[in-house]
Amino acid sequence: MSLANAPRPLNKLLIANRGEIACRVIRTARRLGLASVAVHSDADALARHVREADEAIRIGPAATRDSYLNVAAVIEAARQSGADAIHPGYGFLAENADFVAACEMAGIVFVGPPASAIAAMGDKSAAKARMDTAGVPLVPGYHGDDQTDEHLQAEAERIGYPVLLKASAGGGGKGMRVVERGAGFQAALDGCRRESQAAFNDDRMLIEKYLTQPRHVEVQVFCDSHGNGVYLFERDCSVQRRHQKVLEEAPAPDMSEALRREMGEAAVRAAQEIDYVGAGTVEFLLDADGSFYFMEMNTRLQVEHPVTEMITGEDLVEWQLRVAAGLALPKSQNELTISGHAFEARLYAEDPEQDFLPATGTLSRFALDFTGAGLDPDQVRLDSGVEAGDAVSMHYDPMLAKLITHGDDRDQALTTLNRALAALDVSGVVTNRAFLQRLASHPAFAGAELNTRFIEHHEQALFAPTALDEADYARAALVALDCLHSEADDDSPWQRRDGWRLNAPACLRVALAAPAHGRDAADSEAIVTVLAEREASRGDWQLTVRERRFNGNLQRLAGDSVALTLDGHRRRLLARRDNDSHGETLVLADAHGEKRLAWRRLDGVDHGQHEVDATLTAPMHGTVVALLVEPGQSVEKGTPLMVMEAMKMEHTLTAPTDGAVEAFHFAAGDTVGQGDVLLEFAADE
Repeated sequence: MSLANAPRPLNKLLIANRGEIACRVIRTARRLGLASVAVHSDADALARHVREADEAIRIGPAATRDSYLNVAAVIEAARQSGADAIHPGYGFLAENADFVAACEMAGIVFVGPPASAIAAMGDKSAAKARMDTAGVPLVPGYHGDDQTDEHLQAEAERIGYPVLLKASAGGGGKGMRVVERGAGFQAALDGCRRESQAAFNDDRMLIEKYLTQPRHVEVQVFCDSHGNGVYLFERDCSVQRRHQKVLEEAPAPDMSEALRREMGEAAVRAAQEIDYVGAGTVEFLLDADGSFYFMEMNTRLQVEHPVTEMITGEDLVEWQLRVAAGLALPKSQNELTISGHAFEARLYAEDPEQDFLPATGTLSRFALDFTGAGLDPDQVRLDSGVEAGDAVSMHYDPMLAKLITHGDDRDQALTTLNRALAALDVSGVVTNRAFLQRLASHPAFAGAELNTRFIEHHEQALFAPTALDEADYARAALVALDCLHSEADDDSPWQRRDGWRLNAPACLRVALAAPAHGRDAADSEAIVTVLAEREASRGDWQLTVRERRFNGNLQRLAGDSVALTLDGHRRRLLARRDNDSHGETLVLADAHGEKRLAWRRLDGVDHGQHEVDATLTAPMHGTVVALLVEPGQSVEKGTPLMVMEAMKMEHTLTAPTDGAVEAFHFAAGDTVGQGDVLLEFAADE
């Protein structure tokens, strides 16, 4: 049935969001015969969702409060374009009851639940009370109206540490802190309130008992306006950093059919308690003993919905549009089944080695090598809002893409995920791709030993220095030799830099080092020099590494993909040259992980950091939130000095050593660029 002939006819859809979800909705709308309208800020004028939509309308400057969160501007864009429906994606206005009411006032269909349902679940404290009435299990906590510092701390003492502070109007990890003991409560409360106020314009808090080793399991629910409600099974989202999900999978491992049904039915009860319509997710904490507790309901489509689509074969965005048009759910509960297993890995522009600081820049390469990695497009999806050449700015969430894989079982889907991560060719911006590989290949993850502190529990292994052997140095040397050859200005042998010699075998040395790796890595490095020789200009290289000899060659394929042969063993991998904080770095990646080796040019000068810098510079573009010490104040190493905010998250900069702050160069509210000198710092002698 065409949506133009539905009870609430839809012809043109405005997408009030950006990034990969906007691109996804645009493509689904086009398949259903709907015209699409994108909205964008100044920072997104050339963004992918703008390029893919049938129409695009500017709604304001880069700041979200003046563009994507500007209700009046979005409604006016819908009026101007003649859109009869608005899809909110996730984030921004997706769970804003006032926006839904404004759509209703303007006669525009909101693709999502009614304002009353959003309001019921938007206030986390009130939602807990509603769920208690509906018989949905709750985590012990405080959800009351008394928001004084003293009362909140007293409630935390009553509940018992550790506790979890959460923004009452929050979501996505914003305005959330774990407090281990009373001494840190006030500082955590202040930080949560700042984040919550900035993200949601609401600084009310709730407190919950923090379960030490729970799993985060959520249930996908769907309801229509005809009284029908179903659950499309569950997802395990336990692997998180900063309370934001990193790896998700469906169905949840080790889930009995009885527990699956019990959680699913509880989720549908939660939705029906608030007269829900549309796609929603009911999130639970699942304890080791099989007990589960309601956390919150996200009254929107979730970032991780593709894993549910993979195991059910359903298009949830299409379901959203059909329900919004007044049609009944496409399937009943007994018609829904699980087929196989699926994973989703979130690719972020961030540096895991620097406490997951967001990163900015321009994507010089962004592609997934399906053919080279032997990936089946029916089993692998790359949902992205960026392409090669796109800029990644400081203004929005750092998620670049979602990599989704499917298999007949968990092991097969995980093997495909590792292969796909290795085939993901991304350069120009620091990402968490290599970290995702380390997560996905960790034995505990492969064994489904999951809980919400997985990264914390396995931090030593996940951030351990990469083990390198002589073969790794030989492979990296072949990549360096290929780079040297490509640097020649022309084909003249006198311009070549690959060791060519007149009437003698080519010979040169490549100096490589494993760059500092891990949060506590030492600054020192051990350089390994590879001796490379070959008789003919197109012959194999003879490589000597620590007295071990190899015979090798490299064939350049498409993009950064190469075929590298070492002693007759041919391997296909991604190989590229990056410039990062360690200088010039050679990156080699395959299904077994990523290895990075610093390339020290013997024909140049290495200007590495050999002295303690007397200043602190901004690690990313952002805004100064607070100055925490006074100029001239003596501090110890690790003392918090100032707070920055970028991509909707706070980051605290600390003293690099014992000393004193001589002067700040910026005040609270100032915008700074990556690399800007923030303050003058005098180290103690």
